[in-house]
Formats: sequence, structure tokens, C-alpha cells
Amino acid sequence: MTSFPRIDKIVLSILIVVFCQVNLSAQRKDSFPNIVFIFADDLGYGDLGCFGATDIKTPNIDRLAKEGIKFTDFYSASSVCSPSRAALLTGRYPQRMGINNVFFPESFTGMPQSEITMAELLKEKDYSTGIIGKWHLGHREKFLPLQQGFDYYFGIPYSNDMSSVVYMRGNKVVDYYVDQRETTKTYTREALNFIEKNKNSPFFLYVAHNMPHVPIHASKDFRNKSQRGLYGDVIEELDWSVGSILTKLESFGLLENTLVIFSSDNGPWLVMEEHGGSAGILKEGKQFTFEGGMRVPTVAMWKKRIKPRTVYSGLATQMDWFPTFAHLLGISLPDDRPIDGSDISKVLFQHGKREGDAFLFLDGSRLQGFRKGMWKIKKPYRGTRGSPWQKAVAAHDTLLFDLRKDPGETKNLYLEKKSFTRELFSKMEQAYQQLGPLPESLIVTTGKDNSHFEYLKGKKE
Repeated sequence: MTSFPRIDKIVLSILIVVFCQVNLSAQRKDSFPNIVFIFADDLGYGDLGCFGATDIKTPNIDRLAKEGIKFTDFYSASSVCSPSRAALLTGRYPQRMGINNVFFPESFTGMPQSEITMAELLKEKDYSTGIIGKWHLGHREKFLPLQQGFDYYFGIPYSNDMSSVVYMRGNKVVDYYVDQRETTKTYTREALNFIEKNKNSPFFLYVAHNMPHVPIHASKDFRNKSQRGLYGDVIEELDWSVGSILTKLESFGLLENTLVIFSSDNGPWLVMEEHGGSAGILKEGKQFTFEGGMRVPTVAMWKKRIKPRTVYSGLATQMDWFPTFAHLLGISLPDDRPIDGSDISKVLFQHGKREGDAFLFLDGSRLQGFRKGMWKIKKPYRGTRGSPWQKAVAAHDTLLFDLRKDPGETKNLYLEKKSFTRELFSKMEQAYQQLGPLPESLIVTTGKDNSHFEYLKGKKE
């Protein structure tokens, strides 16, 4: 056996240790996927090419569907922003957290710190975690992303139509004068920088765009480019952003082992007319529990594992990603709280079915409907008169729809199937009762006393 001087043995030992560490790091990098979740705000079911749009070009998002999986019946847990985002990040109905409405700049509340986010979940496997864009789960420091499992945050902490729109980096405001024409480009640049800085270890990147929530803005490079006016320009710029992220991943050889998901927080804000998007074949939009308000366009690509051109027409929800990520990484789900989502890894990789085919349609704390398989019931509704913020929607009695044949909810089958409808109502009540006691709604805003203005007005008159 060849003998080495003592110094050579030390060097050899160091080299062996370094080699083993590099090898283990390479194995870990290859086995744990990067996760990029791209979230649009108020995007309609009819606003993407892969979901039927012909007047907006979305080749990069369409690529995700072509080279991955398209979900035709994918639901947000809410028809408005904050509750839907809480559900995505925690895998739980937002009603379990008391989040029944959207947070405002004057809110003193936010998503409870006791909630476990998917960022905190992935920290168990040493993922680098970042969010670029809209948070909208409380802007007081204790509610911000860095206190909810994220290593990095840049973005607008709430909706872009609210007062005091600012950019935050980490826990601090860094820009009080936001040029929203450049927001999509700014977020894209931040996302690309995050990928570059974290390319050597697994990362989770949550890109939550403020667009196409009104007021909508597109940069000069995309103005007057689409066939659907400014709204179409905005979507085509979002598609460019997706393409830029895919190109960046490819440049570092990361795309093969990255799960890229694109979805929306809820349906389009139809009262905003041409600035509010399209629900396509679906009925109504944001703020309503008809399909157009809560069924959202969703596609995912993981070149290493998802078979191209997969289409899944069964029920799935935003709450499913939390348990799915846990399963993919071998992380145990929290045992101190119910998780409402289901692991959909069999759907993604094995052409299997999601476990469970039931879903509750909740409007804030109010139970309004239920889906079981392809059947959907809706409780009687007194309607809305309409306002600058919400469409007028007619009142209706009990509704029953076969969504496989009638996704647009046009034919009420209740009178033909009263007995079956009663069975579904019973199952709905059982599912709702299984949620258990729910907390009171968090207070998101308080009334303003304008009596002093009225007093002065009266004095002047």
C-alpha cells in the first residue's frame, strides 16, 4: 500500500470530505425540485389561449399546458383576494382563520402568525423561499412575509387600487411613488434576480402579480399590442414575464427539475367591464360563488415528471398544493390542525384521481353552495342591486347543475331532481359541520365618522 506523508494524508482527507459534500449537494439539488408559483390577480377563465381566448396571445403560459398539465375544474377557496391567498399558502379554508374579507391599508389585523405557510413547510428541507409581488395578508410587520416563512420579500403589500400603494423590501418601505406601468417588469426583474442568487440550492419562489387587478397598467413595450385593448396588453405582458422566468430557469439548467405553476386568485372583476377580463364559458365572476368567480385557469409543468398535454377534468383546489408539496418532499403534515386540501401528486404524475370530490362554496362566512363530483347545488340567494364595486345579480331559488354538461350553469335541474338535490343538501351540511367551530371574522376596517363634515355643510347652507 502506498504511504503518504502526513501532510498529504490531511489534504487527501479534506478532498474526500469536500467531494462527499459536493456529491451530496448535487444529489439533493437533483432530487428536490425547485417550485415557482406564479399567481395572477383577478384573471378570468377566458383570458388565456389554452383556455379558449383568441384575442389575447399567451404562448408562454400555453407552453405550460402543452408541456405539462391543464386543470379544467380548478377552484380558488374564495371569490376575493385575501381569503384565496390565505387558503393557497396554508392548505386550509380561510374561514378557519377568520379571514372572510380583504385586508385594507388601515387594517390592524392579518393572517394569524400561528398559521403554517407552505414557505414554513419547505423550510423543513432547507429551501430558500421568496415572494415577489402582492401579499395582502396583513401589512403590519408581524403579519408580513418574513414573519411567515419567507426569506425574501419585495412587492406591494395589498391591492394596487388601495390608498398608499408602496413597494416594500423585507419589512421596510423602499418606494412611496410606484409607477404601476412598470410593475410587471419590476416584479419580473426581482424574480430573475432571486433565481440567479438561489440557483445552487432548492428554492420556492412565489410570484404574485398585482395585475390584472384594476387599475390595470402595461409598460410601453406592450401598450396597443393585443386585440383586446389595454386588458389584453396587460395579460400579454404577464405572459412575457412567465416566458422570462422559463428562459432564466433554462439558462441555468434548472427547468427540467422545476415545478412551475400558473394560476389566479379568483375570477375576473366583471363590473370593471373591458378592464375586468372574461370568465369565458363560465357564469359571473369575482365576488360571486358561481363558477366564474371561483373556478380559475390553472396549468403546471415539471418537465422531469409531468407528462406533456395532460388534462385533468376532475375537481382540484388551491388548497391542494400545500399537502402536495409536503408529499413530494417527504414532509409530514401538521397534526395539530386540519388541512382541507388533498395531495394531488397522483394527478400530476400518474394520471390518477384526486382523493375526495367535494368542495364547499363559501362567501365570507356564509355557506352558499356545494360541489360533489360533477354536481353543484346553490342555496337560495336574494341577489344584489349592484354598485360601482359589484355587479347586479338576480335573486334565485335553489339551483342544481350538472357541471360536466353545463359548466356555464345555465340549466337548473332542481325541479327535475328534487330528491337528489335534498341528498346533496344533506351532504353539504355534513361537510360544513366537519369544519367544526369557526372563529369570528377578523376586523379588516372600521367605519369612518364624517359627522363633522355634515355639520360644517349644514352651517354653510
